[in-house]
Amino acid sequence: MNAISHNVAALASTAAQRKILYRTKGKAHGGITRLVSPSDIGELIKPFVFLDLFKLSSSGPSMNMHPHSGIATVTVVLSGNIDYRETTGRQGTLPVGGVEWMSAGGGVWHGGNAGDAGHVEGFQLWLALPEADENSPAQSQYLAPEEIQSEGPARIVLGSYDKAKSKIRTSASINYLHVRLRDGERWRYQPPVGHTVAWVSNSSGKLRVAGAVLEKDVAIFEESNAAVEFVAEGDTEFVIGSAVKHPHELVMGYYSVHTSRQALERGEAEIQRIGAKLKAAGQL
Repeated sequence: MNAISHNVAALASTAAQRKILYRTKGKAHGGITRLVSPSDIGELIKPFVFLDLFKLSSSGPSMNMHPHSGIATVTVVLSGNIDYRETTGRQGTLPVGGVEWMSAGGGVWHGGNAGDAGHVEGFQLWLALPEADENSPAQSQYLAPEEIQSEGPARIVLGSYDKAKSKIRTSASINYLHVRLRDGERWRYQPPVGHTVAWVSNSSGKLRVAGAVLEKDVAIFEESNAAVEFVAEGDTEFVIGSAVKHPHELVMGYYSVHTSRQALERGEAEIQRIGAKLKAAGQL
């Protein structure tokens, strides 16, 4: 439908649009563009603390086994497919349109590479876990495309929007949507009450929002509960996140983000223990 989402009557005026606080194209290295890191603008949009737009091939570098603690990783596959494995015992192939949720909790190792399609493109997001979850046992979910509910042009990766809900349950209040718009199509996102953090990043096409034109950028919106309005220039694909702001300072290790030094030390001790087992088994 070349129109606004059916649950919204009309677009607000340009003057009322929520402003962009910061935007960047990130830093590209090989097939990975680092858009957000915990040490930079991740502090502005926590619990969203890290975002990569990646494009990998079977003939190029892969994401070798590496550890995490204190975070959840969320991967949305835009094209191709990805083979994954993790020390929870889960392994398999995530197809185009599929979604990975891996809550590292107190510690896990995982890795992946382009599958039999020969290539994979997607977004990988890190979320800082709530204090109650940051040292809990690791657990994961892998959703096939048909398991992901939609509302208008938006697929609900995390959280809920209007009548659509994600099968992934989180203890924090977070929405993460994957949206496709056709050329000229308009869409308006109204965050839930309390979601004062919001950002958007597009992987294809151009996206007009708040007086700017985004093209493979990430844009962070000012903190408020106001709606955000989009117009596509060309066929456009993007992800958008909103959340109640994470209330803790970010305490960081190399692959970990926690709410305190004590929690970080526990997580790092566990990933070192798992790593030693992998090395002894010849898997590192």
